[in-house]
Amino acid sequence: MSLTVENQPDQSRYALLKDGAVIGIAEYDLRDDAIVFTHTEVDPEKREKGMASHLVQTALDDVRDNTRLRVIASCPYVRSWLSEHPDYAGLQRR
Repeated sequence: MSLTVENQPDQSRYALLKDGAVIGIAEYDLRDDAIVFTHTEVDPEKREKGMASHLVQTALDDVRDNTRLRVIASCPYVRSWLSEHPDYAGLQRR
């Protein structure tokens, strides 16, 4: 099994791919200097433990490493994930 995450800016989302097929998404909106994560979902029939976390962490790492955007967690899953990972607090827009 091969899991990858790729930014798909034309669809305003990060996609979680398992063996090349999209099985999860983290949707976002860009607003000025922020990226607003609005919805995260992994196909219930294909999910395994930790897939949503892997998707969100990889997306946030990409934002941190490749942009100057601040994160707004409108999505409850992303908000919860950030609360459990204080080392990502500096990414959040306050």
